[in-house]
Amino acid sequence: MSPRPLGRVAAAGSGVVMALTLAACTPNPSPEVAVRSFLLAWQNGDHETAAAYTTGDPGEVAATLVDVHEQLDLASLSFGLGQIERGDGSATAEFDVTADLGIGDPTWNYTGRMPLEWGPDGWRITWSPSVVHPDLGEGERLAVSYEIQERGQILDREGEALVTTESVTAFGVYPGRMEDAEAGVTELAELLDEDPGPLLDRVRSAPPEQFQPLVLMRDANVGQALLGQVAAIPGADTQAVEINLTPSVAPAVLGEVAGTAEHRVSSRVPGPYQAGDTVGLNGLQNIFQNELAGSATTQVVSLDADGQITDVLESWRGDLSGGIATTLDAGIQRSAEAALETMPGNGYLVAVDVGSGDVLAAAARQSDGTGGTTDDAALTGSYAPGGVFTIVSALAALESGAVTPEAEMPCGYQTEIGGQTFTNPDNGALQVDPTLARNLAFQCTVGFADLSEEVGAEALADTAGRLGLDTEWQLALPANPGRMDIGDGAADLAMAMNGDQGVRVSPLSMALIAAAVADGTWNAPSLVREEGPTPIAPTELDQADVEVVREGMRQAVVQRMSLLNGYGEEVLGQAARTEQDGTALHWFVGYQGDVAFAVLAEVDPAVTLVNQHAVSSAASFLNYLANGAPEPVATTPTDGTGGVGQGAVGTEGAGTTAATTGETTGQTGF
Repeated sequence: MSPRPLGRVAAAGSGVVMALTLAACTPNPSPEVAVRSFLLAWQNGDHETAAAYTTGDPGEVAATLVDVHEQLDLASLSFGLGQIERGDGSATAEFDVTADLGIGDPTWNYTGRMPLEWGPDGWRITWSPSVVHPDLGEGERLAVSYEIQERGQILDREGEALVTTESVTAFGVYPGRMEDAEAGVTELAELLDEDPGPLLDRVRSAPPEQFQPLVLMRDANVGQALLGQVAAIPGADTQAVEINLTPSVAPAVLGEVAGTAEHRVSSRVPGPYQAGDTVGLNGLQNIFQNELAGSATTQVVSLDADGQITDVLESWRGDLSGGIATTLDAGIQRSAEAALETMPGNGYLVAVDVGSGDVLAAAARQSDGTGGTTDDAALTGSYAPGGVFTIVSALAALESGAVTPEAEMPCGYQTEIGGQTFTNPDNGALQVDPTLARNLAFQCTVGFADLSEEVGAEALADTAGRLGLDTEWQLALPANPGRMDIGDGAADLAMAMNGDQGVRVSPLSMALIAAAVADGTWNAPSLVREEGPTPIAPTELDQADVEVVREGMRQAVVQRMSLLNGYGEEVLGQAARTEQDGTALHWFVGYQGDVAFAVLAEVDPAVTLVNQHAVSSAASFLNYLANGAPEPVATTPTDGTGGVGQGAVGTEGAGTTAATTGETTGQTGF
């Protein structure tokens, strides 16, 4: 495809520095005066005056100089006077040309030459097309030609393509076949609900016999009535174009692609994008726009009377587009997405590699049943973890010396700390062998609250930090490393031990904690191979302490979630329910083999009194990992205008959903 700049300004300049007051009708006493007068008038857009300094027909010369501006779609044009060689009644002058081809395009610099001759009116430029450019012959004109790169592919860790190649319809024109280019392009723009300005910029400077794609539309949005209306415009036509367009998985991570001709897109996405280009609106498509789209090879060419290229006068090679290699695993991603299908509200599942922190999957399902393309709360959400945070609290208790692995850790029915009452709904199972591992397994709210003073806020925050919470790690996409903002009161610390009161996490940050327990080392996450910020160093954990936490998570699955152990290797994990801003949050955090994962469900508290939806989705996820995920049902995204992927723009920084801010209002055990 052949992009052209989005906007131009009228030709003007200040490159010739000269003082001159002679009028065009005054005989030119020297070649210098004639050359300077001609160049200054041309530079300032006074083409009729410039033509008067030549031997050509004034009307034809002025029209040619006007055409040069349109043929190059110039933003500005300036000149510098060079050497002049004089002979007997003749002279040759050199001059430097600086032609700004406009937004997103290069500046063309070349040296021109013009012959002069002495006559009754003094010195005049001997007119021919070579005055415009030395290599321009009779009957030839200038044009700007573009060759744009095919949009690159986004790949998973095994090289599998994650973006579906689709056929779209390119609406465009053959400039030389149009009866009235401005009228025809304007009519086409109106049919497609586009701004005609950027489209006209491209058409004016294009080779007349080359098809210029201006607007892209998905084939599903192209009706026969529209095709008939376009065909009725002289010079308008359509062509099929193949584009890596729609994510086959992980839409919130990969992102949307849009055509930039649509004026609402150009106002929302920064950069010098042009009619017919494609631009990533969000996700990796946006972050790695330059790598995926590359840039066009631009050529200034000469054309003959039939519109055929006779010479390439200047060329600027563009950047090649390329693929982006991610850490995602397409099979695990499909399993994650399928596991969320029965979620009654918003749901998120993040899976990471135990040994490296590589993100294997990041799935989202919205309450309307869609996967969404901009809701990245699996990575950026800010949620109260509730009882799943006892994984961190248990490790902090061990590291601080507040409790030893075999020591008794009583779990009463109720305790009061700092005026706050903490209650276990049912602690009967905790009366036998009340160790730290068992209290973790049965999520003893009272036991962890009672340990809070001995652990201390500093030790809890330190352990959380070494597990990546509230630290400086970053991802190729916006991601939330969590927050530890423990208050000064005793009740605040006791609540923080149980994952409330200033403790906020994302599903990604909890999946990384599960991976750290599995591996004995916390690793910063990665999403794109060899790209993005330098990861922070891994954090080694004490193996004896970690083994106690593993045992608690092992017992939690065996005693409370035995259905999870029906799909291959043993599963270790923790589950909890809590509330935030009137929304029930169901969590499961754990690992199986080399895959650690976190599941979060945001559901209505009034309809979730029986099922723990995160555990149900975790079971489905493990089933699909073991037996394969069903193939997703193909859908064709559409947008309000019918263009290519015109959708909501991605947001910057850590995001939240309706239930991701505010204080926890209550917590229940699983």
